[in-house]
Amino acid sequence: MDPLEHARAEAEALRTVSAAADAGGLRGRLSQAAEPLARGQRAFNDAVLRLADRLSERIDAAATQGAAAERRSRELEERLLRLERRGSERPRTVAAQPRQDALPDYFTFESRLRAPTEEVRERQRPYVELLAGYAPVLDLGCGRGELLSLLRSAGVEARGVDASADMVAFARGEGLAVEQDDALAALEAVGDRSFGAVTALQLVEHLPPSSIVRLLELSSSKLRAGGLLLLETINPASSAALRNYFADLTHAQPLVPATLELLVHGAGFREVEVRYLNAPAERLREIELPPGAEWDVARAALAANKRLLDELLFAPLDYAIVARAGQ
Repeated sequence: MDPLEHARAEAEALRTVSAAADAGGLRGRLSQAAEPLARGQRAFNDAVLRLADRLSERIDAAATQGAAAERRSRELEERLLRLERRGSERPRTVAAQPRQDALPDYFTFESRLRAPTEEVRERQRPYVELLAGYAPVLDLGCGRGELLSLLRSAGVEARGVDASADMVAFARGEGLAVEQDDALAALEAVGDRSFGAVTALQLVEHLPPSSIVRLLELSSSKLRAGGLLLLETINPASSAALRNYFADLTHAQPLVPATLELLVHGAGFREVEVRYLNAPAERLREIELPPGAEWDVARAALAANKRLLDELLFAPLDYAIVARAGQ
């Protein structure tokens, strides 16, 4: 129970003035005499509690509006930077799949539906420690360059490719080594065993099955022995993540972890691991039952049902596949 709910429950418990037990004695007569005052006090307490509830609702609404305004401000700032850095000499996208050219302004689409660069960067920060020691890193579908920026700060050599001219221009404006290219074409252009790690964060869900298989095969051949493959994609087990998935019209299909894990194994990778990421903050609330052994069965059933519903409704939004290249 959060502090506000606790204070509300405490006020509810204390708001009623109890009548004295010996109604016929002196205390009873005093209680009867004081009853009009007690009724007035209870009415006042009720009014104060209603006012507190309404104030709490307004504070919550104001906080939500403030967070939305701040997010919108960051989005607009990124869009302005994109316009400043945009060039006219490159095609809008060089992605092989036709859906990638369906939206006239995918940069704005991505900023609105995913998150500003600061938020994405924080989500990707744990990958820095994982990738340290695996330079050089090739980041496929690098977008605005959040991972590349983190790796640069950590002293890890890395470069990126992205099909979108706007994404490339934005990342280059940050001083990052990024080229506009299709992910498969970029892999085909480099020599075998060229990289210590290949990363593709929120990319494979945009590709048709044949392109995913080809990307994994190429990554296996371009990584040195023991090199690292890191894939991140939306978790279809999460209802909230599926909403985000279907909001992006350039997605090809959701990939359940078992499917992507099987494809990675089939491309020759070993030590394939699935890691679940970005659990939503929401959870079902605990229900407090009275103490006593007679409530143990109900308490256990409630706990089991809560776990099951949390898994169904509040599963992690994303997952990552971490695998190592064979010899």
